[in-house]
Amino acid sequence: MAKIPTKMVERYRVDDGKSFRLKDIDPADTGGLDTNFKHEAAALLAAGVEELAELQDKLYAQDRWAMLLVFQAMDAAGKDSTIKHVFSGLNPQGVQVFSFKQPSALELDHDFLWRTTLCLPERGRIGIFNRSYYEEVLVVRVHPEILEHQRLPPKCVTKHVWEERYESILDHERHLARSGTVIRKFFLHVSRDEQRKRLLARLDEPEQNWKFSAADVDERRYWKDYQHAYEDAIRATATRRAPWYVIPADHKWFTRLMVGAAIIDALKELDLAYPEPDPEERRRLAAAKKKLLAG
Repeated sequence: MAKIPTKMVERYRVDDGKSFRLKDIDPADTGGLDTNFKHEAAALLAAGVEELAELQDKLYAQDRWAMLLVFQAMDAAGKDSTIKHVFSGLNPQGVQVFSFKQPSALELDHDFLWRTTLCLPERGRIGIFNRSYYEEVLVVRVHPEILEHQRLPPKCVTKHVWEERYESILDHERHLARSGTVIRKFFLHVSRDEQRKRLLARLDEPEQNWKFSAADVDERRYWKDYQHAYEDAIRATATRRAPWYVIPADHKWFTRLMVGAAIIDALKELDLAYPEPDPEERRRLAAAKKKLLAG
């Protein structure tokens, strides 16, 4: 059975941000695969989902590691559909998806990492953050007036506030990695023109009208600011233990393949296996089987 070309995704991995430039990644890139490959990609993704389901089952059974997957992107880049397609065949017991919208009054009364920390995956599970604590160095940076609503002491909001938040994020992710949480972060990199096409589709196709938000159009005015904020955040927080994958997102079939490939690679690195019963457990299993066979 053909498998997702996992080695291809390495070109989009960033684990040292010093030389990273967002302009070096073409949102329309397909890794050399022809756009006609789209039909074969569906079969490859289906095979990848099967492999991912097997790895997830071992992760759940072994109960030693946790996995945190962070998805960030501009509006209409395809986060929701990527999550839907890549994780379609997994056991719901072992997967948790959280979408973080505008913070509540309670959440604003805590530090910016508090609300996502409550949702971290426990051992044996995959946690998916559809947007995350990175919003605090992205949308809040583009719209710094949001800081006023966070009721921080004035002395805590210095000219170095973004660098200080990067440091907090790095400390947080180091702690998680040391505690057995595998972290992979994805920025789905869509072009401004492709975003416009997708937003128009949400208006033109009745079944997509519910997805449309006028705020998404308004935010397009800040496109360059967001690109700058994303580049800075990736440069500051890409590490070997918590790498970013900057995935071209103009072609959804390719985005899904690469996301699936990165996750499969990360799980394979863990050398997952079903737990082997010890001698005492084997005796108990044999005794139970004997009782069942006896009727």
